[in-house]
Amino acid sequence: MTGFGKGLLLGVAATLSLMAGQAAADAWPQRAISFIVPFAAGGGTDAFARPLAQQLDNQLKQRVLIENRAGAGGTAGAAAAARATPDGYTFFVGATHHAIAPAIYPSLSYDLERDFIPIAMISRPPHVVVVNPKRVTAKNLGELIAAAKANPDGLTYASAGLGTTHHLAAELFKLITGTKIRHVPYRGAGPAMQDLVAGQVDMAFDGLGSSAGQISGGYINALAVAAPGRNPAIPNVPTAAEAGVQGYDVATWYGVWAPKGTPADIVEKMRAEIGKALDTSYIKETWERNGSDVPKVSGDAYGSFVKSEIGRWGKVVRDAGVKIEQ
Repeated sequence: MTGFGKGLLLGVAATLSLMAGQAAADAWPQRAISFIVPFAAGGGTDAFARPLAQQLDNQLKQRVLIENRAGAGGTAGAAAAARATPDGYTFFVGATHHAIAPAIYPSLSYDLERDFIPIAMISRPPHVVVVNPKRVTAKNLGELIAAAKANPDGLTYASAGLGTTHHLAAELFKLITGTKIRHVPYRGAGPAMQDLVAGQVDMAFDGLGSSAGQISGGYINALAVAAPGRNPAIPNVPTAAEAGVQGYDVATWYGVWAPKGTPADIVEKMRAEIGKALDTSYIKETWERNGSDVPKVSGDAYGSFVKSEIGRWGKVVRDAGVKIEQ
């Protein structure tokens, strides 16, 4: 066969492949889609993943199911998602925790940048310092810091697990303020919040997504928001800087990834559908109640952001001397 003939055949094959891929994307989805959420139900990830899934149900005319897989600071669910068949029917809903994990768990079975395709960031609520009012009498951040310094390791804080944003947000707070507060890790923000409300622990450095309802209900008190400005969901709560703690700026962002190998056309379609969902009044109103803005970060820009977060939190882990025995 001549070089021209071989080139023609290769061109035809490439065209057919593109047509097949486009046909698959046009037909997608033909069955239910799974969103793997790597924490227990009721936490911050759920607060954003479930409304998004409901909105995508309506748009795609197929069910988008939440599959909670808790454990190992969110890394067990991430590992399961990385192993999933990349056919466009399994996606991963992760968070800042997964940018922290490489510095905490040196023997991860997956690589967030290598084994996933970044789809989009979906929300970005700030962290908030919250206390159980029956256990902690402090009315502001200054009083809380004074109490912690007067009784080192006397106060306890709940987190969503070892190596999560809640854990590192607390360690950063302790570094900045020179305090010692004892860590009580849970298998997700939901169980941690349940015990904080029940009075089993004193406080938390929680994402506003899982705290907003408990704050408005009067079950816990918010002493400060870890953000540059006050949050519309809790406008009377000062920022950490206003309360005297400079440089304490922490947000838990949440996002969606696809397993590596997922067809590019399906990735683009899901990216477009998520963008469309985030523009709906339902999502905007829900996010506002949960104290989050609606980010416009997707594709390569989202991948670059995640890379920068891996570097940022790796430094916090090193500076705080955080180690987890495996």
